[in-house]
Amino acid sequence: MNASRRAGDPIEEYVAELTGVLHGPSRTKARMIEEMRDGLADTAAAYREDGLPHDHAVRRAVEEFGAPEELAPACQRELTVAQARHTARTVVLTAPFLVACWYLLLPAGSGVEPLGPRTVQLLAVHLAGVAGVAALFAAAALAATGGLARRLPLPHRLPLAVAWAGTTASVAMALATLALAVASLMAADWPLVALAGALAAASHALTAPSARACRRCARLLTPQPVATRVGG
Repeated sequence: MNASRRAGDPIEEYVAELTGVLHGPSRTKARMIEEMRDGLADTAAAYREDGLPHDHAVRRAVEEFGAPEELAPACQRELTVAQARHTARTVVLTAPFLVACWYLLLPAGSGVEPLGPRTVQLLAVHLAGVAGVAALFAAAALAATGGLARRLPLPHRLPLAVAWAGTTASVAMALATLALAVASLMAADWPLVALAGALAAASHALTAPSARACRRCARLLTPQPVATRVGG
């Protein structure tokens, strides 16, 4: 095991404390923490080259980086944006399946009882509309948090808006799953309707956890203070 990862090592204690307070996509978080660990190790190595003993060099590197609670807001902002993009991408990819589910159901309408087609079709219009609006908003959020975000300030409430768009889409998918399950009991071509219900359920299973994680990250996001010029 590398010496910088020994139990009780200040660098490991530092990154462990930072890891505990950050939330976001696991891969992005792991990459961020590894970059932080490498940066601390490189700084400590530079101090050792200047003649400082190992323990002193490590402590100096940790002090130079600042307290974890000071770095956490900026790190959490990056993770929140990453989670918002993940949720938006999930909605963009899964919402069209909800629309496709209802198109799969239309040919089976002739085998449903008289009350069934009208009720299901009305529900289809509303849920497909909800999914379409959520997908459009998610696509816009992807654009706003991509390369454009490096040039323009990110709206503070955008991640929360993405989270609730994902939540709305996931609820629509859950309702679609229930409606399709009921419709499959009345449809002559029930395997097709059951397949549509399975697609809606799979879309919900992908979207709901991502939206939940996005809500959590958005609640942790705090506005960044405006930097003041020295002597200004």
